[in-house]
Amino acid sequence: MRFGVIVFPGSNCDHDCYHALKHVHKQDVEFVWHKAGGLGQFDVIVLPGGFSYGDYLRTGAIARFSPVMNGVVDFANRGGLVFGICNGFQILCEAGLLPGALMRNRSLRFVCKFVHLRVENNQTAFTNNCEVGEILNIPVAHAEGLYYTDGETLQRLDDNGQVLFRYCDSDGRVSDEANPNGSLENIAGIMNEAGNVMGMMPHPDRCYEKILNSDDGARLFGSIVDWTRQRVLD
Repeated sequence: MRFGVIVFPGSNCDHDCYHALKHVHKQDVEFVWHKAGGLGQFDVIVLPGGFSYGDYLRTGAIARFSPVMNGVVDFANRGGLVFGICNGFQILCEAGLLPGALMRNRSLRFVCKFVHLRVENNQTAFTNNCEVGEILNIPVAHAEGLYYTDGETLQRLDDNGQVLFRYCDSDGRVSDEANPNGSLENIAGIMNEAGNVMGMMPHPDRCYEKILNSDDGARLFGSIVDWTRQRVLD
């Protein structure tokens, strides 16, 4: 399988994603500069974290207009898997590939720490190596991570199983105390209705080996690899 990792001016987690996929999961990975055109040669596209275009205006607002995003939108509309992490999640929302928006943390401060996530749906390309209710230990690092959307969209996300992760405590309890940014319903990651585009604020690319204090992120990258391999074999 071929993975493309998009690189925007200001991306700083692109090499983390590359290493996780190339050296841990042994996949064919290529960096894709933000001015690139079509993406038809890839099976999966990853939008990494960072501060694309310095987060001017608001996070993801400028990156959304990068030339490569035309290719990302087309790739997603044709059913290709797209995985956005942190700033990548913000860009996907700005581009309309995911509903809602990421707003300033309720603390108005940058949050950088390990958090617990509860897996809400494992019947997806991004979570099939997990169990429903499983608790993952994955770090966050953001200032605009508060997920917000209107009530109708929020209900639809819940009804369709599009919420993949919620912030929780170590026992899996979803509570306000376990919410690092004030996200509605403790939402940490969602997917689109078609199930091929996913965004999450926590960083699985920073915890895919035990030397990094947790290897839970490998469960997500591994899910994508296994799902894509099966599609190729089919």
